[in-house]
Amino acid sequence: MWQTRNEYDRGVNCFSPEGRIFQVEYAIEAIKLGTTAIGIRTKEGVILAVEKRLTSPLLVPSSVEKIMQIDDHIGCAASGLTADARTLVEHARVESQNHHFTYNEALPIESCTQSICDLSLKFGEDGDEDAGGMSRPFGVALLMAGCDNDGPHLYHTDPSGTYIRCEAKAIGSAAEVAQTTLKDEYRPDMTLKEAEKLALATLKQVMEEKITATNVDVACVDPKYRLYSTSQVEAVISTLD
Repeated sequence: MWQTRNEYDRGVNCFSPEGRIFQVEYAIEAIKLGTTAIGIRTKEGVILAVEKRLTSPLLVPSSVEKIMQIDDHIGCAASGLTADARTLVEHARVESQNHHFTYNEALPIESCTQSICDLSLKFGEDGDEDAGGMSRPFGVALLMAGCDNDGPHLYHTDPSGTYIRCEAKAIGSAAEVAQTTLKDEYRPDMTLKEAEKLALATLKQVMEEKITATNVDVACVDPKYRLYSTSQVEAVISTLD
């Protein structure tokens, strides 16, 4: 007799008869509860924009960190469990610094993304407490943005350890609607300024609250990582219809 679904989803190392690992699917569902994040690649660089949910007026907006720097040339936007995102980002920072000290060169974006996905696959492993893995899949998706010798890159990672290269990508609670907008509006020849406007216009469309400089974060890599100040975000928002 086959076990029921409820019995198969108790373990992270057990496939169901249909070839599914339910815990990974549940982790992917958890990302759909997270805030919306958008990444857009242009020939000049990559734009990241993320919604921040401020649940109380007493919260300090800058303490809600949804976009994080990994290296001078790499940044990432997260949707899902922020604590899991910090674990993956810390791992990527160590990998990037180790590569720089060993080879005296910047870590390629794909190699950095691959190292994060390798860690994402280590859930449920026994006997290696220093590996950094967890007893469950990481409940977070990342948009990795960076510039290396091959130009600007944008990658998307998910809890299954899969990563894909994208021209534009949306993740989070409103990912489907935002992705549809990106498909209609994205152009390969977009400038960085046009990508800024498209990213925030898409967020404005899907956010439940009115978009302001305090409830969104914007960053770009062109080729160095920089997080926009409140005044810079306000300047872009003012150009929206």
